[in-house]
Amino acid sequence: MRYRQLTTGTLALGVLLLIDVLRVWLPGIITIFGQAASTPAELMGAFALGWFVLAMGAPAVVRRVGARPVTVVAAVALAVARLALTAAPGGRTQLWLATAGLLAGLVWLVGVAADTDRPVPGLALGFAVNAAVHAVLDTVDLVWRGDWVAWLLSAVAVAVFLAGTAQPGQRGGAANALADAPDGLADAAAGPGGGRAWLLAGPALLLAGMVALSPALARTGMSYLVAGDGVARSPLFGLAPVPVAVAGFLCAALTRPPRGWGRAYGPVALLGGAVLFALDRGDLLLPAILLAAVGLGACLALTDDTSQSAADTASAGASRRGYAVAAGMLVFALGAVGYYSAYDLGYPNAAVPVVVAVLIAAVAFTARPVADRPPGPFPPLRAAAAVTALALLAPVLADEVPVASNRDGPPERLTVVAYNIRMGFGLDGRFDLAGLAEVVERQRPDVVLLSEVDRAWLLNGGHDTLDLLADRLAMPYVFGPAADPVWGDAVLSRWPVRDPRTLPLAAVGAPTGAQALAVTLDLGDGVRTAVVSTHLQPPPGTGPVVQARAVADFATRYAAGRPLVVAGDLNTEPGDEAFAEFTKAGLVDALAAARPLATSPADDPRQQIDHIFVSPGLTPSDPVAPRGTASDHLPVAVTVTLPPR
Repeated sequence: MRYRQLTTGTLALGVLLLIDVLRVWLPGIITIFGQAASTPAELMGAFALGWFVLAMGAPAVVRRVGARPVTVVAAVALAVARLALTAAPGGRTQLWLATAGLLAGLVWLVGVAADTDRPVPGLALGFAVNAAVHAVLDTVDLVWRGDWVAWLLSAVAVAVFLAGTAQPGQRGGAANALADAPDGLADAAAGPGGGRAWLLAGPALLLAGMVALSPALARTGMSYLVAGDGVARSPLFGLAPVPVAVAGFLCAALTRPPRGWGRAYGPVALLGGAVLFALDRGDLLLPAILLAAVGLGACLALTDDTSQSAADTASAGASRRGYAVAAGMLVFALGAVGYYSAYDLGYPNAAVPVVVAVLIAAVAFTARPVADRPPGPFPPLRAAAAVTALALLAPVLADEVPVASNRDGPPERLTVVAYNIRMGFGLDGRFDLAGLAEVVERQRPDVVLLSEVDRAWLLNGGHDTLDLLADRLAMPYVFGPAADPVWGDAVLSRWPVRDPRTLPLAAVGAPTGAQALAVTLDLGDGVRTAVVSTHLQPPPGTGPVVQARAVADFATRYAAGRPLVVAGDLNTEPGDEAFAEFTKAGLVDALAAARPLATSPADDPRQQIDHIFVSPGLTPSDPVAPRGTASDHLPVAVTVTLPPR
């Protein structure tokens, strides 16, 4: 009962399309449904979970109508939604297209599960190919590119997926034996196995996207190895760990697991990787990725074609697989919502990836070993080598390292831009790197300070927004972690940067973490200027006074008499107590000549909460807040004249 290559390939391609839809739908909850964080986190969570709960009804529909009609209809809906999203329409149209695609994808998975009792090869290839393609595309998926190449490749993927789904003999495992039987009989004849593997589809997708197969996280981990001291810098070949993770994952997932206690290596490795990730340390990200990748693949292998009791009927097995995959995807939603909503609601979330890893490990390790497992659809080493070869293109094609130089220095003036980039998503919910870069480039900046920088959150699509923007601006970066190692603030500079330091700020009741990142610009001939980037997080109902005082003190001590620039989204307005902490420290409001200078929200600015402060030796001029909707904030920019030498 050889598992057909067509079935495996179609399942892998469908998983890839579903992940593409998720990369649009997940950030849409925040940027479109949430509308600039004005919607309560509880309501956004309920919206997200509701669709996965609704999908729990799909197995009953499959049982009544038959797997094949449901699978075909859902596949068409998924394909249409995925292709329509390539237009990146933005706004509620984008949100509802992605929602329709998500629900269709969940129903499609349930229909496929009813007919497929050996899903591990297809799931594993889907996860791995998605990671490899995501890396080659520099973490910007075809959905967000919108050019003719994106349309062509998207159309080809959709066409091949639909062609595979349309084949009347599409069956898996034991169902192949009755592929020529009437639809109803063949649907009921699917083998009894596969329930554990389908149950793990959702949890495995969560850990693959968060840790094990995340190209953005791999690059972020590499960037921490460059600088040390808790900060990150532009790495060389930042995507190099991706082929290693992909190869380890596929080799573990597609080969026969060891017997006896050797079967424990996968669960132990997965737990180890989840624990390292949960420690929130940038220098531990790479071992976390590699351990989680191998462990996740090995856990999937333990569930591959496991047997059930002889009392289980084929019909019951098909029904159980449908409920198993629906429940597993609900675990995905619960884990994602539970983990990322903690940054809005303020509760600890480190246990979430560990709990999900424990679930996967327990389900895998307690699976009964198969005495004589039939061969898979593809030779394991060849399949792993092919996908790894694709992933190996990423460090060559997608890695760029901008280089700073002070050979024309020291300058007389510096142009400074501070920008809250909202993870790269504009007011319409589109991932808009071009819009961000355009509004910054118009100012011809020497140094750019960024807030709300996301480098790998699955919730926001798994992009490394900082590296992507640094490439577009041709400016290397220094990154300071705030909420966790992949969320924080950054400084991009055309001049070499020295002595980076970061100061974690007390939460004082605010849910999201905050920090202050200090760097020294080497302008040549011994001229140095200190720059501090921060994003203050006010506690509920009050201003960020405590954090403002800490940043002002840290910045002035770090500068030690040198010229100083402090900027960012400070969440305080002129005249507020927190604003006064900077002026008390002897700093000057560089935007004073243009007041009032509102920066939020971007489409109708009413609040003056983004600021630039300078030390008295610097003379500010030309303050401006350029208009644009590539974020929910406007940037602020000013040119400062350096003191005479």
